[in-house]
Amino acid sequence: MSSKRIVLSSDHAALALRAKIAEHVTSLGWEVADIGPTTSESTHYPLHGAAAAKQVAAGEARFGIILCGTGQGIMMAANKVKGIRCGVCSDAFSARMIRQHNDANMLSIGARVVGEDLALDIVDAFLTAEFESGRHQTRVEMIE
Repeated sequence: MSSKRIVLSSDHAALALRAKIAEHVTSLGWEVADIGPTTSESTHYPLHGAAAAKQVAAGEARFGIILCGTGQGIMMAANKVKGIRCGVCSDAFSARMIRQHNDANMLSIGARVVGEDLALDIVDAFLTAEFESGRHQTRVEMIE
């Protein structure tokens, strides 16, 4: 697996924002595996969240970025997969903190909650932050 591979997925509510995020992370040098739906036909976010999470858990991607209307439901589905630490973020500070303090390997965004520019700032904060380890490592181990 490339350490610069990201898996993206969403439900029907987030097609346009997922496409913008895919374009953005590709421009940053990441390889993107976009496994989400391609039409606006109603679909089930738990299936898409779990599919992306399974790729991250299996080491097929370094990170996962998933989206649905609020980001909440798809995040809950992803977190059911062993080894996944996914947080839903509506601001860059939270996205940075879930990487630095929780060693999050997946990010969830609500396409009906944040606009495109803010979503890209959230993605950038998530991707550039580094896990701080130390006292946080013990807490991550407790989560697992």
